[in-house]
Amino acid sequence: MRMTKTQTVIFSFIALFAAILPSIAMADGHESPLDTGDTAWMLTSSVLVLMMTIPGLSLFYAGMVRSKNVLSVFMQCFTITCLMTVVWYVWGYSLAFSDGGPMNAFVGGLSNLFHANVGWDSLSGTIPETVFSMFQLTFAVITPALVCGAFAERMKFSALCWFAVLWVTIVYCPITHWVWGGGWLTEMGLLDFAGGTVVHLNCGIAALVAALVLGRRKGFPDTPMPPHNLGFSVVGASLLWVGWFGFNAGSALASGTGAGMAMLVTHIGAACGSLAWMFTEWMKRGKPSVLGIITGMVAGLGTITPASGFVGPAGALIIGTVAGVVCFFATNTMKQVLHIDDSLDVMPVHGVGGITGTLLVGVFVGTLGGAGLAEGMTMGAQIGVQFVGIIAVAIYCGVLSFIIYKVIDLFIGLRVTSDEETEGLDIVLHDERGYDI
Repeated sequence: MRMTKTQTVIFSFIALFAAILPSIAMADGHESPLDTGDTAWMLTSSVLVLMMTIPGLSLFYAGMVRSKNVLSVFMQCFTITCLMTVVWYVWGYSLAFSDGGPMNAFVGGLSNLFHANVGWDSLSGTIPETVFSMFQLTFAVITPALVCGAFAERMKFSALCWFAVLWVTIVYCPITHWVWGGGWLTEMGLLDFAGGTVVHLNCGIAALVAALVLGRRKGFPDTPMPPHNLGFSVVGASLLWVGWFGFNAGSALASGTGAGMAMLVTHIGAACGSLAWMFTEWMKRGKPSVLGIITGMVAGLGTITPASGFVGPAGALIIGTVAGVVCFFATNTMKQVLHIDDSLDVMPVHGVGGITGTLLVGVFVGTLGGAGLAEGMTMGAQIGVQFVGIIAVAIYCGVLSFIIYKVIDLFIGLRVTSDEETEGLDIVLHDERGYDI
């Protein structure tokens, strides 16, 4: 049936009204601030960061231990992922990101205990709060997992479980609140885009304390303890590199220009860290090693992390290069000069990298295409704030980590026996072998 001219005009008016209705709602302020593009990016970033722990870090660490301990490393990373999920859901998220009332400068409150008030429609900026919580959960997973590298091949599995729960609750969550949750370092103006202090310095200090409290592995430093499967480590390092785009670019919490720049400078930092370590080792030892170039990559990534949302490509090139050289010498100093048995070099790579990157943010945020200093902040003042943040996190983490290790040692013991260490943790703790040959 053909429409009359009057009917045509009426239907055209209805169609036009339907088309402009969303604009009217937006003008009235009723449109939801939820951004599906930002949400999609943050969902992707959460998956990328989770991939950094399992399988990325698991393979990276497992390849660097001896074959009799390979399964113990996989087990530690997998278990920490499960434990931290429960801790974060029950109380961790609340301690890190809720309003702590009178204690807000130091730690969050309990208003989000068991994720109370985090519902279907809860938003954090332009993304669902559930997505924000999931993204932050992946950081709470990888940080204690990184610490495992310091006490690999000698800590009891039961002690590892208790350490992870206590450390994330007492150390990680408060420091996260200081820096990202509205605490005193937030108010002071500390620049830490994706975890130079919260993740890398934090895990580095906890690793150093662990190495000192547990003591050296049996035979260290006289007995060679080379990686048993560098292939594992290269695959793990490759997964870490890719996953780090979610780690840093995801910390923009949106899919805009900030995420784009963070992704670019992250890649530059990783490449320059790898090359700087490789060439430094080549000059010092005569040959570049595969272990060296992948360790340099991690050093470059850890060092660019706090700066990734604040510096431009030129700054990233310098930061990555500095990271490769500084972390190379820090690693050699700890092992060969100080004889501290941080098994997989967590402190000299992540800790020193976190310190270096956190300080260099203050230098490059206002130079070489950086995002620009905050209003009223000079470069000297910003570097001073960065230094205060480093000292505060190092002292708090160092003291509390020491207490946690000592309490665990008092009640259940931290370390396996000498005979068990000789036999290997795979058989002793898990009654399995990584290789049945």
